[in-house]
Amino acid sequence: MTNCVNVIPVFVTSPGVNMIKRLGAISLLSLVFSVGSAEAAGLPGVKASDKNPVPACATPGRLMAYIKDRNPKLDPRFESIAADYMRVGQELKIRWDYAFFQMIVETGSLSFKSDGRSGDVQPKQNNFAGLGATGKGERGESFPDVTTGVTAHLQHLLMYAGEKIPDAVAERTRKVQEWGVLTSWQKSIKGPITYTDLTRKWAPGAGDYGSNIEATAKRFYDDACHKPDPAPDLVAATEPRSEQRTDKAAAQAPAAEKVSGAELARRSVAEARADGNTKRSSLGASNLAKAAQPAPEAEAEAPASIQSAVNILNPPKAETPEKAAPEKPAPVQQASVGALGKPVVTTAAKCRVWQASYGGQKAIIIRSKSDGYVNYTVLDVNEGVEKREAEAYIEAYAKGGEQFAEFGSQNQALDKAFDLCPEG
Repeated sequence: MTNCVNVIPVFVTSPGVNMIKRLGAISLLSLVFSVGSAEAAGLPGVKASDKNPVPACATPGRLMAYIKDRNPKLDPRFESIAADYMRVGQELKIRWDYAFFQMIVETGSLSFKSDGRSGDVQPKQNNFAGLGATGKGERGESFPDVTTGVTAHLQHLLMYAGEKIPDAVAERTRKVQEWGVLTSWQKSIKGPITYTDLTRKWAPGAGDYGSNIEATAKRFYDDACHKPDPAPDLVAATEPRSEQRTDKAAAQAPAAEKVSGAELARRSVAEARADGNTKRSSLGASNLAKAAQPAPEAEAEAPASIQSAVNILNPPKAETPEKAAPEKPAPVQQASVGALGKPVVTTAAKCRVWQASYGGQKAIIIRSKSDGYVNYTVLDVNEGVEKREAEAYIEAYAKGGEQFAEFGSQNQALDKAFDLCPEG
């Protein structure tokens, strides 16, 4: 039994231990920042839950900006790796943000170097946790692409948390499960297994390993997490890859050009201008803002801009003081693709797409009905007050409306709105 206990670190914890040895413990500390305690104070549980969620500010865009700040020469192959961590992490229901921070520590911010010297694991291996790298030049496992490497890392973490991983990507994960060397340790943990528990087992010979992960996370959440998301469109890359349109229209026209909602609006404007038809088709925001009386509980200010997708690119002239009555919404002009692939401007018959903004980077689609039309409004909202701003908008401008869906960026929401309402 004693020998078995001594064997466990060799097979199970070697990834973390040897990666630290390869990068150099002292140099690795300089990549993070020195902390007084040699052990993490209290990292979160490995599994995500309602009580242990990934903070909303941990977006792929912010995480990529954070790692690029640490490694300005980031290999272009890793440009969207944070989106892979988010997508696969959500599928596995794991705290993927701390897995990302662990990856930063393991790989020296994806440089795979320390003091200019390359480690045993090379970037082309897509091995972000040193799986199978046991030191003395042993490079460990290789994975065909970044996504597979991320999957291998997250599956290995989930295995530590006590989950059985069927058809595991990494050979190391399959072998550890086969050996069953984690079973007794997992049973000794009272409550959910945390990253603190994991790091003690993953790298028992490196006292600063957990502290380095904690320090890396703290720096992100204390600083980068509060900055504007520089790449909100990266959230689109987190959607499941198997999610594809299966509606009848798509099946009947498989060769049709894929046009995003934003591009559809731009083409519509260009076509309208070419035809000399630039008639305003907004919600009459300036007048509505004066006339509407939101409920007392709706504390949010009126949106700074409430315009249709067409009006965004063709701003209306200022309202004349004499015009007091709210303008009746006109159908938004839209572009459909003709037989030759040329956009054709038409007028919506049963639905319309609008856009409104409180200035935030997230977006909510609000569905409402008026004048026999179904209106889909893409409302830009601010993180943390999304619900309040949406409710205030509905109270003021879309009586009886409902929040239909929430998105990480305006473009994603526009795409969905035009999917729901191709005519408008």
